Amino acid sequence: MEWVGPSKRMLVGLVIHLIGPTGELYMLAVAYFVRTWDWIIIAMVVPIGLFTVLWWFIPESPRWLCGKGNLTEAKNLLRRAAKFNKTTFSDKMVDNLPIEKKEAGKVWLLFTDRTLGCRTLVIFYNWMVASMVFYGLTLNTGMLYGDYYINYMLVVLVEYPGHVLTLLMVDRYGRRKSHFIYMLVGGVSCLSTIFTVTFGGKDLQSLTTALAMLGKLFATAAFATIYIISAELFPTAIRNAGMGSSSLWARVGGMISPFIADTADLIGGTSGKAIPLVIFGAASLVAAGLTLTLPETLNRQLPETIEDGKNFTKKAYKEKEKAHELIIKEPQISIITKL
Repeated sequence: MEWVGPSKRMLVGLVIHLIGPTGELYMLAVAYFVRTWDWIIIAMVVPIGLFTVLWWFIPESPRWLCGKGNLTEAKNLLRRAAKFNKTTFSDKMVDNLPIEKKEAGKVWLLFTDRTLGCRTLVIFYNWMVASMVFYGLTLNTGMLYGDYYINYMLVVLVEYPGHVLTLLMVDRYGRRKSHFIYMLVGGVSCLSTIFTVTFGGKDLQSLTTALAMLGKLFATAAFATIYIISAELFPTAIRNAGMGSSSLWARVGGMISPFIADTADLIGGTSGKAIPLVIFGAASLVAAGLTLTLPETLNRQLPETIEDGKNFTKKAYKEKEKAHELIIKEPQISIITKL
């Protein structure tokens, strides 16, 4: 995300999510054909070791290096990228970038300003809800009627169109509006199951499953989009702390999702089947409303310092964007997107 320009951030941030469902289908195949828990764990862990190879291929972020004042290394990386893409690189692109001299990377800096703090809390809540619905519908397919394996396969397969949907909408309608739509439609879909379950039961089993799948599709799109929004709103100086903290709240959402699914058994009866989906839907609608308080980041320059993050929606920052037009000029930045 920190390597590319505004027009490529969506592509970089979203395409990688298409690989996720493939991994889930792999897990489904292992669970179906391998019925002993120890071999399942081994089959899940071994591929992770391949990640160590990436150490020798992934470069450091030039934005982060510039923010730390290490312009020499940043320029060397950008020259390498320009050479790889058969173009030129000008030192002026980074010479005037601001340097964050204070304690960059500290989590508490996310709350040093009221605006920045409120924005952070909204992002945290959206991560938690997106994860809660995503994993709640993925890992708790038992609350739906039918075969566990088939239901799980269905909730995984809908992730592919969910990610394609983000590719079609996020750059056309903006990050905030797209995320709002995903949370709203997903929430309404989950809430609607209370009618199909209460009044139809097994007679409307296919409709209940379809509504749940629709909720999962839009939860997938929302989960992917909140990654983009967060990375573009958090300043470079604390982007890692912001993304890490957001991911922590996503894990909280994932942890409580099985307990929400268990409310079906606690309540029992026909209506109990719909309660988990109603909770997922209601939380999604709240997240959709809170999303409207976030600023739009489409085609905006990434905030570098904490001060940039505070002033992101103010006139002063917009004037600063214009002043740095030569630095963030799209043809110059986009040349390094292949690295």
